[in-house]
Amino acid sequence: QVQLVESGGGLVQTGGSLRLSCAASGFIFSRYGMGWFRQALGKEREFVAAIVSNGGSTSYADAVKDRFAISRDNGKNTVYLQMNNLGPEDTARYYCATKYPYTDSTRYGYWGQGTQVTVSS
Repeated sequence: QVQLVESGGGLVQTGGSLRLSCAASGFIFSRYGMGWFRQALGKEREFVAAIVSNGGSTSYADAVKDRFAISRDNGKNTVYLQMNNLGPEDTARYYCATKYPYTDSTRYGYWGQGTQVTVSS
């Protein structure tokens, strides 16, 4: 069974940093692209970052591209989101997603439960 478990969220002050982790199981992790999304209370879910299966290419939403970094460790079946210089606008629940089983698609097949990030001023 596919499982994605996020961790690392919490409360941080403006200007601080957090690193989110997503532990994946139930599929061959190294074959699939991964992504991070976020949803603020009362808002639509939005794309944050994506990384290809071998980690060689990444993409970011404009709002985070100079502050966040996505990475992955295929030996640990884990994808990360390093978040620096956080501001209140980054407050949201952050979700990890996998493109499994869509090997030739931009679609995401499975999502984690999310981890809450709250940035205080």
